[in-house]
Order: sequence, then structure tokens, then C-alpha cells
Amino acid sequence: MKALIQRVKRANVKINKDVFGKIEEGLVVFLGIAEKDSEKDADWLLNKIINLRIFPDESGKMDKNLRQIKGDFLVVSQFTLLGNCNKGRRPSFDKAANPDKAKSLYDYFIRKAREKRIDIVTGKFGEFMQVELVNNGPVTFIIDTEK
Repeated sequence: MKALIQRVKRANVKINKDVFGKIEEGLVVFLGIAEKDSEKDADWLLNKIINLRIFPDESGKMDKNLRQIKGDFLVVSQFTLLGNCNKGRRPSFDKAANPDKAKSLYDYFIRKAREKRIDIVTGKFGEFMQVELVNNGPVTFIIDTEK
């Protein structure tokens, strides 16, 4: 699994110009799922993300996690994170999971976040979406379970 994480002041996801979900301060996670990924990868990645100390403490140092700031969490599926642009001019998505497997792991990731009592908002799997966000910092990280 590959996640692009952005610390935000606010964000929303729209489908057909209608707001499907929105958050205030917290994290936007674009989630790419590879064919070889498993529930174990999803568990590891979720725990890594929600415990990352990337929010400022009173002195401005990155030392607080999502729970400590009572932040929101927006997760959007994004298979293009698995795109390989090394050859030619068109990305290859050979390593991306097929839609059935990807949806199953995406749903699992969301379910596990809810079980951990994380306030989570999502996009809609497989839909064309517009994501608007105000990156706070800017602070952006990429986490890959393969590494």
C-alpha cells in the first residue's frame, strides 16, 4: 500500500459538484492499493498514519498525532499512486490491485479506522472525484508498506 498524507486545515471531496465529505483540521490520505497488499499491510499503515507525530505542539515542534489534536481524517482511494512512469510516456499500473481486491482492502482500512474511534470521512471508491484541500505547512509525506 502506498499513502500520500497531507496535514490540512480543511478539505472536502466532491462527486458531481456535490460535497460528498468534508473535514476540518486533520489529515487527507490518498490511498493506493497494490496487488500484493494484504490486511496486514492495511493494519500497519493505519497505525503508522494515526500515530505519526506531525502536528505542532505548543512550541511549534512536530510532536502531536491525529488523536492528540482531535483531528479529522479524510481517506480517498487513488490507484494512480501505483503508477510507474519510468518507461515511455504513459504510466503503467501493473502493480495496482484489481478493483475488487482494492475495494475490499479500502473498506477494511476504513472499518479498522472506525474501530479505533477515528473520525473518518471518505471519498467514494471508483468514482471520479474532486478533492479540495488547504495543506497546513505545507506538510506532506509518502508512506509505502513495501519499504
